[in-house]
Amino acid sequence: MASPVEQFRIEPLVPFEIGGVNISFTNSALLMVVCVCLVTAFLTLSVRGRALIPGRWQSMAEVMYEFTANMVRDNVGSQGRKYFPFIFTLFMFTLFGDLLGMIPFSFTYTSHIIVTFGLAIVVFIGVTIIGFIQHGFGYLRMFFPHGAPLLTAPVLVPIELISYCSRPFSLAIRLFANMTVGHIILQVMAGFVISLGAYYILPGIFPMVFLGGLTVLEFGIAILQAYVFTILSCIYLHDAIHMH
Repeated sequence: MASPVEQFRIEPLVPFEIGGVNISFTNSALLMVVCVCLVTAFLTLSVRGRALIPGRWQSMAEVMYEFTANMVRDNVGSQGRKYFPFIFTLFMFTLFGDLLGMIPFSFTYTSHIIVTFGLAIVVFIGVTIIGFIQHGFGYLRMFFPHGAPLLTAPVLVPIELISYCSRPFSLAIRLFANMTVGHIILQVMAGFVISLGAYYILPGIFPMVFLGGLTVLEFGIAILQAYVFTILSCIYLHDAIHMH
């Protein structure tokens, strides 16, 4: 039986190097391209008819649009409206990436920290730039809460700075860890089903039932983690625009 971590191995599909740097097209890159194509096709085909009474696919697209729009409005405010395209793209990319990884023999690119950290660092840098554009050097007040005694600055400023700089790490590790652990557990339980069911049908039923429930739970976690990643990005954006 294959190792539970074997499913996370990145395999080059089109080997390619430039100056000794490996930039091969991998299975992870392939799934990202598939994700972008699926999201584009889903949204394009769903709203192409623009029916007054939406059909099933148009309703799904509108629900996702409204869900993200409400998330931005509730957590960022009216000033966050212009950042909606980025937030919506971020949500759909993480959501479809999580769900594609649930397909057997597929690949979960959100289970690799380099991918989740790449998304998180884009959010972090973008939010920081927006903060300085909005407030200038006054954005540095983020690291010293308003009304705090000046004598506490040597303690509060390093704490706030460390807290601020840890945002991309916590954002990336949360998504990566949840997707990785969930898929490892599914792989281990599937191994129990195969090994027990191969010799004794009845003992194999119990892990099979548990595996079914665990799979449903993992689908919920996949959706939840895409939501958490996006809403935390909205909260960071709110802090950059409105400060504290």
